[in-house]
Amino acid sequence: MANRSIHQMGLPRSIANIFAARNINTAKEALSLTEFELMELLDVGLSDVASAVAHISEIASPPYQTALSLMEQRLQNEHLAGHLSTCLKGLDEALFGGIPFGVLTELVGPAGIGKTQFCLKLSFLAALPPSYGGLDGRVIYIDVESKFSSRRMIEIGMRSFPDVFNKKDMAKEMAGRILVLRPASLSEFTESLHRIKVSLLEQEVKLVIIDSMAALITGEYELGAPKQHSLGWHISFIKSIAEFARIPVVVTNQVRSRNRKEVSHYSFQGRSRSESQEYSSGYDSHLVAALGVHWAHSVTIRLVLEVKSGQRFIKLAKSPMSPPLAFPFTITPSGVSLLSNNGEELSGAEINEIHCQGHSDIIINHLGKHQ
Repeated sequence: MANRSIHQMGLPRSIANIFAARNINTAKEALSLTEFELMELLDVGLSDVASAVAHISEIASPPYQTALSLMEQRLQNEHLAGHLSTCLKGLDEALFGGIPFGVLTELVGPAGIGKTQFCLKLSFLAALPPSYGGLDGRVIYIDVESKFSSRRMIEIGMRSFPDVFNKKDMAKEMAGRILVLRPASLSEFTESLHRIKVSLLEQEVKLVIIDSMAALITGEYELGAPKQHSLGWHISFIKSIAEFARIPVVVTNQVRSRNRKEVSHYSFQGRSRSESQEYSSGYDSHLVAALGVHWAHSVTIRLVLEVKSGQRFIKLAKSPMSPPLAFPFTITPSGVSLLSNNGEELSGAEINEIHCQGHSDIIINHLGKHQ
């Protein structure tokens, strides 16, 4: 708008001609001068200059918006964009409907915490008919660590939606909609991404899951210090898949040990010296999300799965539409289930800390069941 021609702004012809004669042709050129400079240059009175400047400013400047109109616009955009329901009421409400379309959603947490369980349930939900809240589409599941279990996914479906699976051949049909890829290296993963983008629309793909991104990098680089520039292309390409197809893309991430020299991700999460000493001595104080800050800034939603004093929590650590919240959960035959739909609000360093207190006990207790 700043480069818009003054002749297109509806000024009185006499004033517009004077601007043109003085080689002032755009709004930017006119508004870069003071009113007194314009009076001298144009040789007109202050009232004429003030009126012309006010008119040009009104046309060239974008209209203001209230906080209410911005909120209504965002809600409308989110409604049009769509969501994949997680069937976890409290989490869906916090996310205004579920996992959003068109962006990256990250699940991060220690091994065995329930990330793959979460992904299996999402896969099943995306394949469900719309009458049951599903997307009635195919799912591309990139299974890097060979953890995908069709048997477990069908069990989750049968326990969650028995009416669906009581229908003849429905279990077989649902399982047939999940396309599983198992790249053995980063180069094979790159090839898979190219194939995915071509087949997104042809195959009516409604969800892409990468489980896990960090496992791909582990074999290429040291997990504790990923080479950010080497991930740049993959991050951009994965985001483009979400934006191009307007579908949810879910990526799991592992945890790594925090380097003692590392500072908090954000300045408001800084600690005093006494707090830092207490933090450093904690059992699980050194765990952070792998893949680094570049990756963290690329995801729109970050869900942290952690354990505190033997209790699992899903933590909504990053979201443009919700404050940070933590929901207690457990793993049941029907998959991930919240113990409460009322999330506990988080603040400060607690948002990005990843706890593992009592995690080994949970793994032992669930060995041979659903982990």
